Amino acid sequence: MTKSIVYTGKTHTTGGRDGAARSSDGELDVKLAPPGSPRSGTNPEQMLGAGWSACFLGAIGKAAIEIDQRLPTDASIDAEIDLISDEADGYSLAARLAVSLPGIDRETGEMLIARAHQLCPYSKLSRGNIAAEIVLA
Repeated sequence: MTKSIVYTGKTHTTGGRDGAARSSDGELDVKLAPPGSPRSGTNPEQMLGAGWSACFLGAIGKAAIEIDQRLPTDASIDAEIDLISDEADGYSLAARLAVSLPGIDRETGEMLIARAHQLCPYSKLSRGNIAAEIVLA
């Protein structure tokens, strides 16, 4: 099977959690601040939640096409990404994605989520690396 790069996202980050990140095309230009900081800015956990949920919703759309199921226009995902501190292992992440598929029956919705979890690159990246719970809300 031939592999080809579909897209390469390029970003430049300075200052770590107290810095800034900007994409090469300028579409992403954010200030960064540690979680709970009084400073203005987002953090890597919020960006991971946004990226993963957007990608996962796209994967649900692909899964829906495979079975001729129309995806509702108001389908959505609420993502929660935990930054966990462990004295023995340092830091790790955990994630929860709550998928809303209005008008789709539970069995079909759960099947779409299971298939999307196989298709989504973020799910593949996280599989076996962080605790992830993906549920139909």
